[in-house]
Amino acid sequence: MTDVWQLHYRSLENMYHKNAKINEFFHPELKIARMEAEVKIPVVPDFFHAGGSVHGSVYFKALDDAAFFAANSIVRDVFVLTLTFQIQLTRAVRDGIMTAKGRVLQNLGNQIMAESILYDERGKETARGSGVFVKSKLPLSPEIGYV
Repeated sequence: MTDVWQLHYRSLENMYHKNAKINEFFHPELKIARMEAEVKIPVVPDFFHAGGSVHGSVYFKALDDAAFFAANSIVRDVFVLTLTFQIQLTRAVRDGIMTAKGRVLQNLGNQIMAESILYDERGKETARGSGVFVKSKLPLSPEIGYV
C-alpha cells in the first residue's frame, strides 16, 4: 500500500475524530484500511432505552459509520454520502464495547455498496447493516478536517 493511501486513511480518521461534533457524545474510535473500516463505541448508560439496553440509534451510528468509511476509503477526492442504509438488530447490548466492522462489497463508480456487522464485547453478532454510498460534491479538504 502506498503512502498516499495511508495518508488518506489517517486524514479520514482525523476528520472523524476531530471535526464530527456528534462524536463528542459517542466517543468512538475509528480505524480505516483499504475497503474496510472498524468503529468501536464504548457502551454507557446514556445510550439505553427504557428497557435497559442500547437504543437502536447507537447500533445505526456504529454500522453506518463503519460501512461509510469503508466506502470513503476508496474515494480520495470527495466526501461520500449515505444514500440508503438498512439494519437488522439481532441481539441486545448492555455493556462493554460495541465493534462495527465495515467492508466494501462493490464499487459501481459513483455508487459504492458496503456492509457492516456489529459485535458485542464477547464477539457475538448483534446487528448487520448494508447500504449504498454516493460521491458528493464536497471536497476532502482541511476545511472539513481532512488533514
